[in-house]
Formats: sequence, structure tokens, C-alpha cells
Amino acid sequence: MSETSTGPWIIAGLGNPGPEYADNRHNVGFMVAELLASRMGGTFKAHKARAQVVEGRIGTPGVDSRRVVLAKPLSFMNLSGGPVSSLADFYKVPVERIVVVHDELDIPYGALRVKRGGGDNGHNGLKSITKSLGPDYFRVRFGVGRPPGRMPVADFVLRDFSGTERKELDYFVDRAADAVETLLTDGLERAQTTYNS
Repeated sequence: MSETSTGPWIIAGLGNPGPEYADNRHNVGFMVAELLASRMGGTFKAHKARAQVVEGRIGTPGVDSRRVVLAKPLSFMNLSGGPVSSLADFYKVPVERIVVVHDELDIPYGALRVKRGGGDNGHNGLKSITKSLGPDYFRVRFGVGRPPGRMPVADFVLRDFSGTERKELDYFVDRAADAVETLLTDGLERAQTTYNS
């Protein structure tokens, strides 16, 4: 996937700010962003766009690397569009170079789906981003499965991963970070072939 200019990509991991939400299913986007930041050797810093950001490069140094701005919006999930669109304006990044990493109820725990565009599927973070930017950004959807029994969706996504889920969580977060890197360096088709399990 060649860069249309030397401009960066924005990778926005979605979640809710604050320690009480840190290990929630809804915060898996933050977890992936944090792993990517540690791979780049960067530390998140406050940005005036109401987000924490890390600037760096992803991929093999030289030809295959991409300039990236990793972002964790500091608004609550349902207001993610404001910070993401502010960052897009600040860094002059078009929607086709924005990747959003988020939790997804409709796929099994740990499964991934990489795609471009589409609906929000009831996800308030995506709803907010689509309202601000339109639907044509890339998504890395991280499966968290459906709530058990009659548990309300909001309660389920705002709960921490279970003990059983946590045993594999690091592996799945690692795989999601790999999927983001593959999307940027090798393109959508390769990312889908490799990770849309």
C-alpha cells in the first residue's frame, strides 16, 4: 500500500479514559494501541485534540515503514469522533489513512476482522467517528463475543475480561497489533487473508 504522500496514518484505539475502565472489554482498542506504542519505543503524551498520542514509524525501516500517529481519544467512547477528527485536521490525514481498532460483539472472542468502511453495528464509538469523518476509514474489529444470557450489552462491554479470557488476551492483542502493521505495510487484502479468521 503506497503512501499517496509522505503524510502519516492515524491509528486510533478506542476505549474509555480512566483506570476504572482500563481492563474492560470496551477498552481493547486502547490495549492494542499501547502494545503498538511499546513496539515503536514511544510513550503516549497529551495532545490538544483531547487525545493521547505517540508519533513514530511502523514496519521495516526504509521502504516499508509508515509514519503513524497512534491515538487514544480522551473523551468517552460515544464521543470518540471529536478527538479523531481533530487529529485528522491537525496532522492533515485523509479518511483513507485512518485505522480504528475497536471491540466487536458480533464475532467470537479473540477473532479479528479487518475491513474498510461499513456501518457502525450499534457501536457508539464508530457511530461518533462516522458522524465526524464519514464511514470510509479502516477498522480492525476485535471480537469480544456476545453477553451471556440476558446481560445488557452495556454491562458486558464495561466489564473486565474474565479470568479464562485473560489467559489468551495478550496473544490476541499481539495478533491485533500485527494485523494493524500488516494493513499499513502490505495492504487490506493481505491483512484480510492473514487475519480474518
